[in-house]
Amino acid sequence: MRSVELLREDEANLASGAPGMTQPVADDVDLLRAHLYDVLAALIGRAPSDDILSLLAASAGDGSPLGKACSSLAGEAAGADLAKVGREYFDLFVGVGRGEVVPHASYYLTGFLNERPLARIRQDLARLGIEATGGMSEPEDHVAMLLETMAGLVSGRFETDLGEDRIFFERHLKPWVGRLFDDVAANPRSSFYRAAGDLGRTFIDIEAQAYALDA
Repeated sequence: MRSVELLREDEANLASGAPGMTQPVADDVDLLRAHLYDVLAALIGRAPSDDILSLLAASAGDGSPLGKACSSLAGEAAGADLAKVGREYFDLFVGVGRGEVVPHASYYLTGFLNERPLARIRQDLARLGIEATGGMSEPEDHVAMLLETMAGLVSGRFETDLGEDRIFFERHLKPWVGRLFDDVAANPRSSFYRAAGDLGRTFIDIEAQAYALDA
């Protein structure tokens, strides 16, 4: 599995048009989807750097719900103070002992960490031949790792059978990740991450509807 550091390189490559993907994506829609999964994974995997904020600030949306969410996050990034965003990230996802939001599938589905959902995710990653490597030491049910996996499945970075992205999404993200993004978006003490949570919730809703149509 790609580390968040490599995802940040991918973000820069996608923004500049430079080659950076190990395999070409199927079409422009899949390119956008993989990019959004990568961006959300990077934002929740680690507090953003100045470079990431600059990339986000330079992005543009449209009048669709997803486009408006992208524009809102771009506006927050354009006026963001790096130290304040870092504090938001720490309070939300790290905290003293535990953050206000616990970004793990096991916690959202069972109320505890390192439970059966983690074992199921590990089984599917092994079946797909995907190994967790890189800069994160969190268990594989951390949402950033699951979003990274979706980016790889959607974009074709991983050599898997057709339809594995829908299976992975419906098993390991759809049952809970919308609630996580709702919690992020509802946090009254954040501004940048409220916008990130709104983008995540909007995007996940669109993905769920699209996969339902394909079923």
